[in-house]
Amino acid sequence: MVVRFIWFDLGYTLAYINREEMYYERLQTIGISKSIEELMLAFHLADKYYMREHPGALGKKTEQVMNDYYKRLNEYLHIQCDDLTKERYILGSEIKPEWRPFEETISTLEKLKTSGIGVGLISNWDETAIDVLEKTKILPLLDKVIISSEIGIEKPDERIFLHALEQIDIPVCECLYVGDNYYDDVLGSRKVGMDSILINPFDNIGIEEIPDILKISNIKELFPALDLFTRERVKEEV
Repeated sequence: MVVRFIWFDLGYTLAYINREEMYYERLQTIGISKSIEELMLAFHLADKYYMREHPGALGKKTEQVMNDYYKRLNEYLHIQCDDLTKERYILGSEIKPEWRPFEETISTLEKLKTSGIGVGLISNWDETAIDVLEKTKILPLLDKVIISSEIGIEKPDERIFLHALEQIDIPVCECLYVGDNYYDDVLGSRKVGMDSILINPFDNIGIEEIPDILKISNIKELFPALDLFTRERVKEEV
């Protein structure tokens, strides 16, 4: 069975924000030096912790959640915030997101469409989703767009995936979901019988508890993974 339609997550699957650079600069102003690589890993670990322990919390971005998030981030960075003023500066500075497409996002989506594979989005996002998709130039490449805030359902609720499938005339066995959140994306799509590929840029780091599944480091690895996925499906059908 071939894959005829691929659904994607948005944040940290197709697009990212420059949070490491911004946090690097803020730490520098108070005399704390961390490399961009250290910051990338710390943000990754904080993200995965919240995906696992507090599903859906990061999407709400309440003051308490974000304060707790940055406290955990600083723990991963081994930053001791003994000075209350310093702690408030680090934790209280809101990082304003500037979403950018990953380097291979546009070319990958274009190649999929050229290959005759449909492309869609299923994302837990607020009312800014379309603006982000337009600014990143991703929107024109999507055949279908499903945003949680528009339909009142969030991943991993199976209803958002069922709603998405109702928008296309393709059986679920010919669809695939690609995302970076095991609990929302993989487990959610699995509820409706949809296979998936997990994106995790640090191999197994941060997701050690997750069983062995097909995963890639970034979107540019999608086509080799898709070939492997197709070959495995053929073996199962023989």
